[in-house]
Amino acid sequence: MLSIEKCALVVIDIQGKLAQLMHQKESLFENAQKLIKGFQVLGIPIIVTEQYPKGLGPTIPEIAALFPDFKPLPKVAFSCCGDEGFQRQLRAVNRQQILVCGIETHVCVYQTTVDLLASRHHVEVVADVVSSRTAEDRQTGLQRMRDEGARITSVEMALFELMKVAEGPKFKEVSKIVK
Repeated sequence: MLSIEKCALVVIDIQGKLAQLMHQKESLFENAQKLIKGFQVLGIPIIVTEQYPKGLGPTIPEIAALFPDFKPLPKVAFSCCGDEGFQRQLRAVNRQQILVCGIETHVCVYQTTVDLLASRHHVEVVADVVSSRTAEDRQTGLQRMRDEGARITSVEMALFELMKVAEGPKFKEVSKIVK
């Protein structure tokens, strides 16, 4: 089970030109905002990356606006783990349960997930917050990550699993976000 004290979220490359090409992009963007807001309510660390921002553009405004001092980690490696800045930030948050979301499912999300699993992290992929340009690539990426040992979850499943109980101000706030 996920635990607030052990968990972190990695938001991979939901940016510029690439984000606009995603299969069911509106749902992707809406669910990403819900997930991020929920993690913020729960006080869970979030790491945001951008793949080659000079060429692909910045993180979409809908996500960047959720962070007061937005500083995404630029990278050129497909796997976030191939970037030293990401590795430093991952060590700094010191969490063993990593939820991953972003684009593209079959490239950067997949490679990051495999590398995180290899470094003995418990990895869960948020299925309703990953996408690729085609539904087939998205599905193939999800299946490969599951085959490699990642768990598949959803926004609501993860948030309610983290909260454990249906009471208190954080529960009420997260419930408003997901509805």
